[in-house]
Formats: sequence, C-alpha cells, structure tokens
Amino acid sequence: MRIYFCGSIRGGRQDVALYQRIVRKLQELGQVLTEHVSRSDISEKGKVTQGDPWHDRDVQWLHAADVVVAEVTQPSLGVGYELGRAVAMRKRILCLFRPSSGRVLSAMIRGADDGSPNSLVQVRDYVEDEVEMVLDKYFSTPSSCI
Repeated sequence: MRIYFCGSIRGGRQDVALYQRIVRKLQELGQVLTEHVSRSDISEKGKVTQGDPWHDRDVQWLHAADVVVAEVTQPSLGVGYELGRAVAMRKRILCLFRPSSGRVLSAMIRGADDGSPNSLVQVRDYVEDEVEMVLDKYFSTPSSCI
C-alpha cells in the first residue's frame, strides 16, 4: 500500500516529533511516499522558488497513493491544498486532529467526514499517546484499505 502523509511544514514545525512517530507507524503498514515531511532538518523557512519541482513531485505522489493520512492539528495551507486535491482524486483520507491543542479544526475538514463508516474522508480526534492505536484501527478496517 502506498501512503501519502501530510503535515505542516511552512505553517510551523511544532509537531515534527509527532510526525516522526506517525511516519514510523505508517512504514509498518506500507510505503510512505512523503516520509520527508517528518524530517527534523526541514525548515519552515526553507527557500522554494517559482516553478520548484516540489509541487509537481508531490502531486505525482498524491496520484500514486492508495490512501492519504494528514495530521491537521497545526493549520497549514499546504496540507489543505493537498487534501483538496486528494478529495478531487477520490482518495481515501484519514485526518488526525488533537483537540487538546486548544485549536478548532476547520469546518471544511471536519465537515468532509459524513459520519458513515464508508466516508472517503474520515476525521479522528485523538490524544498523542494513542496515535499508533488510531492508525492501527483505521488500517484494520477493510473500507480504509484499497
């Protein structure tokens, strides 16, 4: 299974240690196409120029992915863009959100989950200590895997 992982880069790197945990768990479940998102040496202020291959490369990976997992607690325009593209591609999407952050998840993201077990977009509120369990549960459900 090919997994596309989304997490904030330009929006802030506060959760990079958590991203590393998520990516390690996802690597047990399949091939993570975007494991670089969890690297601690990527700066939120890194230089990207117009026409940078980053966009096209990531969109190709998004097309190749079987499922998208996004940590959406840290607001990020890039993650929102990736999720919009993934919805348009009819990809299965798991969004992970930590209410303990004090933030409120975007109504557009929360509202994309229609509450049914077969919803293409599923939002899971979680506590950090349980992230691996949340991932195990999602990927053990037949409708989440292609």
